This record gives sequence, structure tokens and C-alpha cells, in this order.
Amino acid sequence: MIEHISRRAALVGAAATTLLPLAVGSTHAAAPLTGRQAPGWYRYKVGSFEVTVVTDGVNRFKMASDHVTNRPLADVSAGQVAAYHDPNMMTTPYNPIVVNTGSRLVLIDTGGGDGAFKSSKGMAGQMMANMAAAGFDPNAIDTVIVSHYHGDHINGLLDASNGLAFPNAEIMAPTAEHKFFMDDGEMSRAPAGRMQTVFKNARRVLTPEVMKRIKLYDPGKEIVPGITAVETNGHSWGHNSHIVASGNDKVFVQADVTHVPWLFARNPEWHAFYDQDGPKAEATRRRIYDMLVADRTLVQGFHYPFPGLAYIEKAGNGYREIPLPWSPTI
Repeated sequence: MIEHISRRAALVGAAATTLLPLAVGSTHAAAPLTGRQAPGWYRYKVGSFEVTVVTDGVNRFKMASDHVTNRPLADVSAGQVAAYHDPNMMTTPYNPIVVNTGSRLVLIDTGGGDGAFKSSKGMAGQMMANMAAAGFDPNAIDTVIVSHYHGDHINGLLDASNGLAFPNAEIMAPTAEHKFFMDDGEMSRAPAGRMQTVFKNARRVLTPEVMKRIKLYDPGKEIVPGITAVETNGHSWGHNSHIVASGNDKVFVQADVTHVPWLFARNPEWHAFYDQDGPKAEATRRRIYDMLVADRTLVQGFHYPFPGLAYIEKAGNGYREIPLPWSPTI
């Protein structure tokens, strides 16, 4: 009996061995590499509101010697290394958001637009494609809120043919920012280089069709039901951030109070070359981030790593962001 079982087991084992190469071989079929990421959007609730973070992609460029105007490049490179980033390259994320209040669809900032998509070979300028993937029709956007007039926040107002990207939307812009960049005298006095470029780009984007739809707003006021503007000047002349609130919940949508957090939240005294007024931008960072720490308020960072949601804590002479864990449900 035992001999019979052993012989049968040997025969079964031999058959399995014979078939094994075919089974293993079937797993070796080549699969093509996709070469692309999934569409980039992430949703969360603020009270009864639904917020969708729609990534506009990232920009990568060589770190300039004057990226931080009041610190040597060696310090900035060390800050990059401390945060596990390439010391020679800067990576800038972009995170516009769409707020669905239940009665209105509100876009806060617009990303770099079609020009950024082309110049970056698709690395940036992704917002429109990702909005479509998230189920948003540009024609359904009721309001576009602009925090300030830098290109990565306004260029997406125009489509590839320089028409209106959001044809049915009113466009809300900060009063002080608009008056500054529309002032010919201020434009004539702009220093050569970056500021002249910002002026020229703002005039390019603010076409007659865009201007017809602009409604100016002031800080300290509820500009859309549930969305309040907050003065955060320094990064630009009339820079604003926004508090999105519903019920007992709120999130602070900071625009460019800091740029990337691993450099400018950790080191709020550093003055980035794109801050129009470095000392004022620093004072604003400290004022706002002290408030976020004290109130334990959630922050949505335009230049934070996607999806850009974090709480803030004190860390030495600066601050550290604590990213909110990804939630598979809304």
C-alpha cells in the first residue's frame, strides 16, 4: 500500500515538474511601460463643502545662486539636502483647488495654463486635463478667485487660443493687487528683470474679455458664501489668502504665504527672489503660521507637495508641516 502511494506521488510530482516550465514561462510575457502618471486630483470635505485639489503638475529647474536673496547658496543647498531634495535642482508643485459649495463651483487660482504645459513638455500646466478627469466642465465654473497676479496663478485664465478658459465665470481679484499691476506708473518704475516680466504677463493675461468679468475684492470680507479673503501681502503687493469654512470646519488656503514648505516654512526668515517685499513676506509668514499653530488650523498649500494638506507645528525658529494622511473616502 505504501509502495503504491509513493509511486503515485512520484508520478504526480513528475507531471507537475513537466508542466512547471510552461507555468513559469506564462508569467514572462512582456508588458509595455505606461510612461505616465494617473490623473492628479484629490477630494476632501470641509463641513458640507467638497474641495477638490487639482494638480497643475510641477516645475523643475536648476537652483539659482540668488534663489534665496538673504542667504548663501550653500545654506539653501543644505536645506534641500536636509529635506531629501536634490541640492542643485528646485522642484515646485502647483495645487489649484475647486470648491463645491453645493450651489456654486469656485476655482481658487488657475495654474500656469497651456504655455506652461508646452514649455515644460507636460510636466506643468496640467490643471485643465486633471479637472476634466475629476469630472469638472470648465463651462460649469461659476467663480474664479485669484490670490495674486503671478503667472502660475493667473495664466490658466486663458485657453490655448487666448480665449476664456472659464467662459461663464466671474473672476474675483484683490483690489490692491489689481490696481498696482494696472498702474502704468508702477509698471514704468518696475525694476528690470522679474518684476518687469510679471507686469507684462499680467497685462497679457488680463485681456478685454477677462477685464469685463473681473470683480475686485478686499481682505477681511466674505467674497463668496463660505470663502473669506485674508490679507497676506509681501509675496506680492496685494497678495491674499482665503479661508474656506462650512459649519465648524475650515481650511486656510494660503496661496504663496510660503513657497515650498521644506525651505520657507522651516526657514521663514529666508527671502525668496520671487517675494516682492522680502521683509514683509517674512513678517506675514510668521504672523499667519503662528495663527495656524495656535488655532490648529488645516492649511492647503499651493506649493506644497500634492495634495498639499497639512497641519503646522513650531520647529526651532521656524515651522514644520505635518501632512494629512491620504483618505480613501470623502
